Amino acid sequence: MMIESPQNDRIKYLSRLIADNRFRKKSGVFVVEGRQENDRALQFGFEAREFFICESIFDEDFPKGKISLVSENLYQKIAYRGTSEGIIGIYQTKTAELKDFVPKSDSSVIILESVEKPGNLGAILRSCEAFGIDAVMITDTKADFFNPNVIRSSVGCLFGMNVFQTSNEELHEFLLAHQYSIFTTLMDERAEDLDKRDLKKKSAVLFGTEHSGLSDFWIGRGKNTLIPMAGTIDSLNLSNAVAITCYEILRQKRA
Repeated sequence: MMIESPQNDRIKYLSRLIADNRFRKKSGVFVVEGRQENDRALQFGFEAREFFICESIFDEDFPKGKISLVSENLYQKIAYRGTSEGIIGIYQTKTAELKDFVPKSDSSVIILESVEKPGNLGAILRSCEAFGIDAVMITDTKADFFNPNVIRSSVGCLFGMNVFQTSNEELHEFLLAHQYSIFTTLMDERAEDLDKRDLKKKSAVLFGTEHSGLSDFWIGRGKNTLIPMAGTIDSLNLSNAVAITCYEILRQKRA
């Protein structure tokens, strides 16, 4: 039976999951919209609870699991992204513990302190996946990993990444224990250019928030490093800075 009314209980539940972060976290599930995003969630072993599919838009084989068919008119109302692909999935949330991460001998990780904007986090995850970063570690986070905007802007890259939430103290101990070279990006400290650093070996590059940078906790705890620039501006958008750094790591490893 096709669902056509926004007053349907399942549609009300889905809409609340999309709009209410607290309700989503309490429910232990998250929402994924789009073909590529749902494909990646399934590919990397996330457990699907239910799919809402509009047959007139989604012209592929249905995924395995519980399917609720919705009318095109209703789908356009519940879809939260600009382009519509006819499929929305609800998945069980799963998280990973930092202590369970076993770094490779040439492991490269990106660390974000107090990241706030879901769109930035998603864009960073996409860059990290594209350039072969082993893990993204987030301290004192203010963003929900499974926010729909993180999933959308990462194009589902979130699902195949090692992503950990921790504290500055726990992370610092982890980096020292696993003998990472630590590179900070403090704006008010003397720094060496990024391309002069040896990033081929086990390395961790840290970034702070866009408005205030890294906190004082990281002063003196790493080798300060900045991206060389020729213009008059003294900083870059956070996601752009991370993307450039990820590319430099890959470039050095391939050289």
